[in-house]
Amino acid sequence: MRDDYWKIAQFGKMPKLNKPVFIEGLPGIGNVGKVAVDFLIDELKAKKLYEITSYTFPHSVFVNEDNLVELPIVEVFYKEFGGKKIDLLLLGGDVQPIDEVSCYEFSEKILDVVGKFSGREVITLGGIGLAEIPKKPKVYCTGNSKKIIDKYKSDLVSNKLYGVVGPIVGVSGLLLGLAARRNIEAISFLAETYGHPMYLGIKGAKEILKVLDKNLKLNIDINKLDKEIKDIEEEIMKKTEQLSEVSKQIAIKKLQKKLGKDVDYIG
Repeated sequence: MRDDYWKIAQFGKMPKLNKPVFIEGLPGIGNVGKVAVDFLIDELKAKKLYEITSYTFPHSVFVNEDNLVELPIVEVFYKEFGGKKIDLLLLGGDVQPIDEVSCYEFSEKILDVVGKFSGREVITLGGIGLAEIPKKPKVYCTGNSKKIIDKYKSDLVSNKLYGVVGPIVGVSGLLLGLAARRNIEAISFLAETYGHPMYLGIKGAKEILKVLDKNLKLNIDINKLDKEIKDIEEEIMKKTEQLSEVSKQIAIKKLQKKLGKDVDYIG
């Protein structure tokens, strides 16, 4: 593994977490997973644990409100509840690795973090791109064991995903497969959203948050997401515009070339 390609900076003291659940939400179709995880980080007042930068991230920088440049980063946060309540590790960020080897390397490093805290589960979040905007997005799930799917399937989630999407590309998919090798149960929640690269899947993110809130007993006020839509849209859309040609399209074209067909979902 090209360890010199990755820089992982720790913030503060290492917390003592109680077999946390790990939740990933990086940019993808409709940025559904990113919106959901960013909301959780803010709503739960999660603390930053790691900041990850890499030579494998898109070769670009963001221009911020102060007209200064920022390298793309991925961050790991944690929420320590105390008592018997399940603690959380939350992965969010600006980008995903854009080539296959880097995506595998990144996913393995993230699972190293999960293992360091004896994480009990991995949950990944993403979107399913549709040709039209869904009025009420459906949420589907898939995982690396029947046990974890049975645990989470409900009237809010369908486990009938076969035939609905093609391959789950990117970190959201690889974490599931690689976690199985480490005997870590993992599940992915995918919400329907509009497949246009500039569409923000707020509705899909809300449906996923309902699933997480019910199963993990987070007691979050999901309706606050509606109030924060304007700020979220401005921040994410600016970065999506800056990276659309550099990252997402590169990855999609690579996959289309290999498979010889259209791809409707990318991590």
